[in-house]
Amino acid sequence: MAEASCRKVIHIDADCFFAAIEMRDDPRLRDRPLAVGGDPSRRGVISTCNYEARQFGVRSAMASAHAKRLCPDLLIVPHNMARYREASAAMRDIFYDYTDLVEPLSLDEAFLDVSGSVRCQGSATRMAAEIRQRIASQLGITVSAGVAPNKFIAKVASDWNKPDGMTVVVPAEVDGFVRALPLRRIPGVGKVTAERLQRMGLETCADLRDYSLFELTRLLGSFGARLHALSRGEDSRPVKPSRTRKSLSVEHTFARDLSGVDSCLKALPELFLQLRQRLQRLGDERVIKAFIKLKFDDFTSTTLERVGTRAVLTDYQEMLAEAWQRGARPVRLLGLGVRLLDREGEEGVAGQLPLFGEQLPT
Repeated sequence: MAEASCRKVIHIDADCFFAAIEMRDDPRLRDRPLAVGGDPSRRGVISTCNYEARQFGVRSAMASAHAKRLCPDLLIVPHNMARYREASAAMRDIFYDYTDLVEPLSLDEAFLDVSGSVRCQGSATRMAAEIRQRIASQLGITVSAGVAPNKFIAKVASDWNKPDGMTVVVPAEVDGFVRALPLRRIPGVGKVTAERLQRMGLETCADLRDYSLFELTRLLGSFGARLHALSRGEDSRPVKPSRTRKSLSVEHTFARDLSGVDSCLKALPELFLQLRQRLQRLGDERVIKAFIKLKFDDFTSTTLERVGTRAVLTDYQEMLAEAWQRGARPVRLLGLGVRLLDREGEEGVAGQLPLFGEQLPT
């Protein structure tokens, strides 16, 4: 792990993720109060809501019935976890282009340690900006980002300019940034703890610094010890990758729907080249199957997979023609990718993807 003062950590947090996916996939839902959650008549709970709904006081974890009382025009739609997981996986595919040190916290947020990355000449700020731009253009949603020397400050920073914002805290700015930070902005400080600290006359991290480690531990237990460190901007926790990458994909949502299969086939080579370039950067990863995904203009979608392919362009062309027949409608999104084996104990190293059907030397 890089030294604390030299670490470059990015925290990415999607803006109202579930609601953003619903609005992306159905433009009729935009510009109106929208929430994703359970039925108000069945004691449902709000999972998330868009910013139009938040203006009425609607919040996550609120009873759906109460949310409707606050905002009678609120539209509550049920969860579609398959689509949310799909978008989350596509975000992670982008993250892995910058570092293998990716720690997902949930479907909509993750830490990235880019300390050793050579992308963007090693600039974490430029990497974060590029990641945000790619997610917006490829997935049609916005994310906010925080860039800092550790996980604590990066997470706080990502929330600083929401939605669709980015905050960078360089090492020289850490002390000033944290000193003025309200204690309620510290992850883990909930309403009860914030009120208790307020009764002690503590509002900011600067106030907390007047207390010794012993005093805070005596008053707040182990969390007091953590607050002692965080109030000084100290957080040595590493970014912990949670799993081995299992797939890689690229996709594009078109400004104008592709009218038929011929239009789709014309758009395919550019996406294939993007996939080939990204797979080459993974080096020793192993391809076990290729897949292609289409989303039609009526928001239905289909995915077709083929086992044992070397993922050449001609394979994708054949798969595209077959997949398009399932809907036979204009296409708004086209995606293609590969499923990968773990690194150990398997034959069939992917190496380089063949280009346009011919086998490149390895």
